Amino acid sequence: MWHTKRFSRTVLVPFAVLTALLGADLAPAVADGRSPGPTSGRSRHLSGGDPRALGAKIFKGQAFDTCRTPSSALMRAWYGTSPFKAVGVYIGGRARACTDQPHLDADWVQKADATGWKLLPLYVGSQSYCVRASNKRAFTMSRRRPAEQGGTEGRDAVRQAKKLGLGKRSAVYLDMEAYNNSNTACAITTLRFIQGWNRAVRKAGYLPGFYSSSDSGIEHMEGARKAGRKNLPEMLWFARWRVKPSLNNDKYIARDAWKPHRRIHQYDGNVRRTYGGHSLNIDRNLVDAPVAVVR
Repeated sequence: MWHTKRFSRTVLVPFAVLTALLGADLAPAVADGRSPGPTSGRSRHLSGGDPRALGAKIFKGQAFDTCRTPSSALMRAWYGTSPFKAVGVYIGGRARACTDQPHLDADWVQKADATGWKLLPLYVGSQSYCVRASNKRAFTMSRRRPAEQGGTEGRDAVRQAKKLGLGKRSAVYLDMEAYNNSNTACAITTLRFIQGWNRAVRKAGYLPGFYSSSDSGIEHMEGARKAGRKNLPEMLWFARWRVKPSLNNDKYIARDAWKPHRRIHQYDGNVRRTYGGHSLNIDRNLVDAPVAVVR
């Protein structure tokens, strides 16, 4: 996400090929990609249905994210003076750009929550081996055991969330930078990793979300949804810059998919803003999606 976005056009992987190669792990779940009701015995963790039925806490409005978690002083100064009421926080992952996070701890979370901020936890784990950003290629995922690695990193994402005091039913978003989803073998590997990560996060009682560029990872997930694949993200956070903020008009997502309350649009990035006497470089987001549950 931060300083590594690429928006070049890609082509969707043919899912007939994916189905043949991936077998049971990608067996169809609910045919239309929508979650059945809370009492159904079928899978609920696809791309439809109100996530509040799963215990999610929903935020609707403007959010910002930035590489390094801001100080509590800035957060207090920005609340009420800026248009934002939610903030993306990079809680961990081997590919996280800003590993030095001097402000990010459980005390910071409590203070932000007390001020009124809603939190969007982001985990920048292993990246696709056909990732476009050269500075992420040192962090590519295993080609031999991507699902297992995804599971390991998903469990770590939950550990990092718990250390910060983020409880069950919190959203945790996997940050997967833009990759070449027209590369069939790479797309298969990447999807396996994402599924493994989702399973681990969901098993721990958290809600797995997914961030990527609209014409890359988001197109890929939407193709998987249309093909009826299982273990997909609960929410999509799609990056498409320099367009009008909208949760409904992204051409890579079907209009009725990942609804209700399952979308975030990152519409602008690396812009400098000043509120309450404090300046910061940020990305801007329009949100209607689950956030963290602060204990």
